Amino acid sequence: MKTNRMIEGNMLIAQSGGPTAVINQSLIGAVLEAKKHAPIKNIYGALHGIQGILDENLIDLKKETKTTLETVANTPSSALGSVRRKPTSADCTAIFKVLEKYNVRYFFYIGGNDSAETTHIINEEAKKAKYQLRCFHICKTIDNDLRQNDHTPGFGSAGKFVAQAFMGDDLDNRALGGVKINIVMGRHAGFLTAAAALARQDEEDGPHLIYLPERPFAMSRFIKDVKAVHKKYGRCVIAVSEGISDARGTAIVTKGSAGKEVDSHGNVQLSGTGALGDILSKEIKEKTSILRVRADTFGYLQRSFAGCVSEVDAKEAFGVGATAVKEAISGNKDGSIAIKRKPGKKYAVEFKRVPLKSVAKETQHMPGKFINAEGNHVTQAFIDYAAPIIGKLPKTGKLKRIPVKNR
Repeated sequence: MKTNRMIEGNMLIAQSGGPTAVINQSLIGAVLEAKKHAPIKNIYGALHGIQGILDENLIDLKKETKTTLETVANTPSSALGSVRRKPTSADCTAIFKVLEKYNVRYFFYIGGNDSAETTHIINEEAKKAKYQLRCFHICKTIDNDLRQNDHTPGFGSAGKFVAQAFMGDDLDNRALGGVKINIVMGRHAGFLTAAAALARQDEEDGPHLIYLPERPFAMSRFIKDVKAVHKKYGRCVIAVSEGISDARGTAIVTKGSAGKEVDSHGNVQLSGTGALGDILSKEIKEKTSILRVRADTFGYLQRSFAGCVSEVDAKEAFGVGATAVKEAISGNKDGSIAIKRKPGKKYAVEFKRVPLKSVAKETQHMPGKFINAEGNHVTQAFIDYAAPIIGKLPKTGKLKRIPVKNR
């Protein structure tokens, strides 16, 4: 709903969920845009998301210099701090009271689908109280699984890290041989793990196998795949999503005793453990004759790795933050700012306001056309989709290995 009436008051912005390499671009994009508009009087930042609002732990962002803001924009992780707290309806009522107390008329929450839901609930509270408030969600997640979005800020940079890490790891494996397994973030969506495929510059390059949560994982098929690749190349590099599950939907990581830790939402902890890599390595060692088998879990390194930012990702993250403020100041009451890809051969996007409810709660998965028929790699369609988001990657050199004739 849109009204042309300008609202005078203060702005509050906060960050939520897992940090990313470009989440601060969205924060600063919103702050710098807000400074241009007279109806926005003060610009507050809440430390640690909704917890900071509940505790009235706010800072004055209008007093930060432009130089500081621009430096922060280029710095990974959440400058305001983040939170994993899942708000209750009572929390949202209390949050709304704080917004009222500080005469906040513009509220922006940067995060994933849970953050969109929180923004939606606070917006509904404001409507019930007939309190004029502009509520906007600014999209963010390295999982790239928000509905309404072609892709989300954070994915491009995390994907670039994953692709470059696999490039280096493939070179390491090429030198020493054997099997190398890398576990990548992705509970239900495999976009980030799939980004490993961009590391390949020729057919012999790894990852040779990619396993995603969108397809049931069968250990017997996995072992068969590994044997086949190892026979062909004398080595095998594998990308595995942390959330792979069997045909019944049971996460493979739960098959090991070390994989039973749960997070605050009751979900099995996936990223903070090397259990899945250990399980897969053990199976290969026991069921093949391959002697050298190694596994690493990328874990939290993927989210805020300094010096590994996609230029497109940073630019778009700044853009969604600035667009949220423009939409709010123009009279739109609420929404989430989504990234839409424009049709055509040349890569181009636009930022669109979509209903908060359409982004909240539910997530999306990788389309079937992005996954090969065997379920152990990605298709060219995924490469074409992801390449412009992740950006230019290093080129590796390989010796021709011209043999010297024996004397």
